[in-house]
Amino acid sequence: MTPTIEEYAKSKSEKLTRFFDRIEQIDMKIEKTTHGFTVELISDVEHHDNIVSTSEDDDLHAAIDSCVNKSIRQLTDLKSKLRDDKHHTPTGGQGR
Repeated sequence: MTPTIEEYAKSKSEKLTRFFDRIEQIDMKIEKTTHGFTVELISDVEHHDNIVSTSEDDDLHAAIDSCVNKSIRQLTDLKSKLRDDKHHTPTGGQGR
């Protein structure tokens, strides 16, 4: 991998911490396939299963962008779910 591509992937993956601050580690795997490139992004989230997104494209930059966008979507969905669960009050048999 060239230093330019490595820096591009690093700068894109660092954006994920803006969307969810409990990310402990981010791993990106890039493979050259016969059909282009496959990118896999694994975000290790504190007290939760890893968030994994994959993307395949002929253009490496497009594959990285698509994979990061999928991870952003998954992380914001997780954040919303956790926030809703935290503020959810049980209604079963209380507060007539």
